Amino acid sequence: MTEFADAAFGSRPGRWPLPGASTPTQLWLRAVAAGGQGRYGAALADLDALERTRSPGALASLAASTRASFLRQLGGHTVARGWDARAWATAGDDATAGADALAGLAADALGVGRYALSARLLARAEDVVGRAAVREGRLPVRLAWVRAEHAMFTGDGAAAVDHARRAVGLATGLGSVRHDTKSRIVLAAALCAAGDLGGSRAQADDALAATDRHGLVPLRWAVACLLADIGSSVHPPSRIAAVRDASADLVEHRGGAWSAR
Repeated sequence: MTEFADAAFGSRPGRWPLPGASTPTQLWLRAVAAGGQGRYGAALADLDALERTRSPGALASLAASTRASFLRQLGGHTVARGWDARAWATAGDDATAGADALAGLAADALGVGRYALSARLLARAEDVVGRAAVREGRLPVRLAWVRAEHAMFTGDGAAAVDHARRAVGLATGLGSVRHDTKSRIVLAAALCAAGDLGGSRAQADDALAATDRHGLVPLRWAVACLLADIGSSVHPPSRIAAVRDASADLVEHRGGAWSAR
């Protein structure tokens, strides 16, 4: 695994600085890694550079999906939808790019309350993955996240927990620290939705520690927001509030612009 791939999807998601990229694929991987650390200014600069290479097809689609994911992380689901639509339009026959785009569109729909549309888009994404026989890798993990989130939004806590546990299991075999950590945050939220506050706190506290170890600032903000609502078993409320606010400020310092806070 290259150092770029290891930072984006492997065991060292907090590595920074990364070397300068020399290929379009390296630009994309570098952007993914930077975004996971909340370095949105650096990530967008790499995606801009990638766009100037006029790379066709799947890579252009993945880059558009990545832009959309950054916007969603910052609360901009409506704007993200345009980039996910662009990703879908440019994916061609590539199953990974196509399913990524559809999963993004499903998440965008969830964010604006269009639950039925989200479910249809998820079904299309799962069909693409199924026809391509993609049973491992990050796509099944991502689809499980969105399935869990859809179940939470529509009031089915038990289904949310099932999908979130599936994401955790898939992420464990993937080898991506970032995917594993986010899966555990999704599980913490799902357990909360199902009424298991003790289990939710335990998962969230563990995930918070992981975000600190690996410099995953956007995920640190997300899990701190959850813990601010449900209470931590480890840290006092003042500490959680400080972590939440410091993470949000660091995202802004690194070039992120919140659409909603």
